[in-house]
Amino acid sequence: MRAVLLLLASVFLTGCIVVGATRVGEGAIRAAIPPDKVIIYRTAAQVPRKFEEVALLNAKGDYSYAKEEKIYAKMREKAGEMGANGIILDSIQEPTTASKIANLLLGTPAERRGKAVAVYIQPPEVAQVSAPTVPAR
Repeated sequence: MRAVLLLLASVFLTGCIVVGATRVGEGAIRAAIPPDKVIIYRTAAQVPRKFEEVALLNAKGDYSYAKEEKIYAKMREKAGEMGANGIILDSIQEPTTASKIANLLLGTPAERRGKAVAVYIQPPEVAQVSAPTVPAR
């Protein structure tokens, strides 16, 4: 019975993607943002407005389960929990061929890892429009 429980725990744990976050900067702590409102950018130059860094994100999961799309979805979820509305991607690191083979033969971990920076992008500035001045008669 104990061996069955360990096997089930192993299967459950290897199917998960874990995202760790380390808060950075001295910005305000904001309310959570829904994951579908967190935008992914490949580079900081693509971010349309001024932003502040909220957290460093590190994701990992078994390579057979943790496809890039799933890693990005989990990063968006974590960033949103921290009040970030954007993610600037850093890298995805693939496991080596040797670690994949060892995973198949020995059951050792072979993880795909991703890094990103969660950011809060400032809202667009609202232009102050003043009414035209009408000369007095």
